[in-house]
Amino acid sequence: MLDIPANKPLRELPEITAASDTRDYLAQAARQAVAYDDYELIVDVDAHLQEGGFWGEIIELLDNDVLRQTAMGMMRPGAMPLINMQAGMNFQSMSGRIPHQSGPLEKTEDPAKAGHRFVQIVRRTVESMGLDYQVIFPTSMLHLGMNPVEEIESGLARAYCRWLTEKILPEDDRIVGLIYLPFNSPLECEKLVQEFGMKKGVIGFTICAVRHKPVHHRQYARLYSMIQETGKPLVFHAGPHWDDPSFSQLNRFISMHALSFVHYNLIHMTNWIINAMPERYPRLKIAWVESGLAWVPYLMQRLDHEVMMRQSEAPGLKRLPSEYMREMYYSSQPLERNDLELLEMTMKKINAETQLMFSSDWPHWDFDPPSAITSLPFLSDKAKRNILGLNAARAFGLPVKRLRPRAAEVLARQRQAAS
Repeated sequence: MLDIPANKPLRELPEITAASDTRDYLAQAARQAVAYDDYELIVDVDAHLQEGGFWGEIIELLDNDVLRQTAMGMMRPGAMPLINMQAGMNFQSMSGRIPHQSGPLEKTEDPAKAGHRFVQIVRRTVESMGLDYQVIFPTSMLHLGMNPVEEIESGLARAYCRWLTEKILPEDDRIVGLIYLPFNSPLECEKLVQEFGMKKGVIGFTICAVRHKPVHHRQYARLYSMIQETGKPLVFHAGPHWDDPSFSQLNRFISMHALSFVHYNLIHMTNWIINAMPERYPRLKIAWVESGLAWVPYLMQRLDHEVMMRQSEAPGLKRLPSEYMREMYYSSQPLERNDLELLEMTMKKINAETQLMFSSDWPHWDFDPPSAITSLPFLSDKAKRNILGLNAARAFGLPVKRLRPRAAEVLARQRQAAS
């Protein structure tokens, strides 16, 4: 029992639901931001757009008249026509017990005065967490690589890129994004790089890793050369896919989730290294997102061992696989921190001080605030500053310029709003 003085006034807190304000969800993160308020730059390299609330806007931008009319004809509240995810197999919100996973349903202001609804919600996020930049990825579209209709992936990719660059990125410099590459269509990927690669707020290109395409195939040679010439990174974003025949043996979401987010990046990384892609595209920056970190030393050790035993099968390599991997970039989320001794060694092996970038994965159920990095006892202050922002500035070409308000100002506004 809490010992509360009889004369102490009590204030009943509102119930947290899917319609709660982002600032209420992240109230604790806003208080934690005071601890890193003097850091030069805070960048979140992986946060998510919950497309459901904006899907109508995206499909209206489809160039293909047949696909657009088909999708509009299937529009229903909560539906996402043309997306190949199984809605009935989404367990992430745990039957609504993790409400922020199901949003955004919160109230926003008049778009004519305060900007696009999505932009308003992201602003609340970046200010609560104390961020200068937040990199936005789609969510349901992460499965499009498994869509059986190639035209759907390429069509939605273009529509999403238009929506992002025309409606969202121009409204706030703190919101940046990556071009979704419809990797099943190499020529369409090249067109999107040419058309959108230099748009305002576009800082790189992403391949959604849930797909069965060999990344080393020669059909992508021109695409990689084009991206390399932009100086912007290529990002592999992992995801879940319970329909994979291997994962269909698993009877719990947690089992599939633990393995799937690692599985696809393991395969793509292996193909990338063994086929000597770092030698073929030495200036192409590569980043691996939302697979955690534990898999990286594992793959380093496995590939080094195999290459040393069978060097003739990797003739293009001039160094050990682990040496190439230590020069790539990694996002921090989900940070496996149950064993700090193991995490410390993992970070040492991947050169975390220069190669690791903070990511929140907000608003997903297992998100990490920036305090996930600042609270690690084995990191130096320099390492924390690099991981929380300076590494991302180097990888994505972001200016080291403070855009966030002071943490005290954010807290003061929140207290005033609550009173």
